[in-house]
Amino acid sequence: MLIQPTIDNLKTLKLFGMVQALETQLTNADAAALPFEDRFGMIVDCEVTTRDNTRLQRLIRAAKLGQQAMVEDVESNPARGVDKALFLSLSTGDWLKQHQNVIIIGKTGVGKSYLACALAQKACRLGFSVLYQRASRLFEELRIARADGSYVKMLGNLAKRELLVLDDFGLEALTSDQRRDLLEVIEDRYQTSSTLITSQIPVEHWHELIGDPTIADAILDRVVHNAHKLSLKGESRRKSKSKDAQ
Repeated sequence: MLIQPTIDNLKTLKLFGMVQALETQLTNADAAALPFEDRFGMIVDCEVTTRDNTRLQRLIRAAKLGQQAMVEDVESNPARGVDKALFLSLSTGDWLKQHQNVIIIGKTGVGKSYLACALAQKACRLGFSVLYQRASRLFEELRIARADGSYVKMLGNLAKRELLVLDDFGLEALTSDQRRDLLEVIEDRYQTSSTLITSQIPVEHWHELIGDPTIADAILDRVVHNAHKLSLKGESRRKSKSKDAQ
């Protein structure tokens, strides 16, 4: 039997994992000795693995993560405020399934963004759609979208992401437009998806940071009361690395 037409048909069907597995088996004498069911199962498994890997890479590209980070590389150090039990729990992704939020607080350089990106990368590995954005850039993009008529479309795209990471929230007090934008974003996500926020500003000061008491109450009610909180401590990791390099 000529095998090339079968390979060509598999390529036409975009079953590239099956093509790879079949071609590997054709050059492997040991594979020829296996029962048909085992060989076919291996071919199908390769296709599933290939599709899973392709989807993961697509999710990671779409997430636009600010750093390359993995939960396996995070040091669960209580002295730095990384509670081991809590972090292990977050690493399972159950908080995403329950549409809960995460808030990471700490001074500049203590690893907030790294931790956020590690949890976001794990979310991608679990099959969740993710978007990472610095808060200031998100507000700027929303301002531009409002001006060019794509505001509603952008809000819809943000709402579709199962995890939204807002990094460095609160570097400046919010303007009137920014607090309304934030309320729109958070309202669309309430009880349907998760939001991870990092900030140098303690949560108890977010009310005055947002400004308008009514809008602040609405935002905080939807974010804080359903959030896991990590408060990182210690000196800047960038400073520590700089000292080690000297």
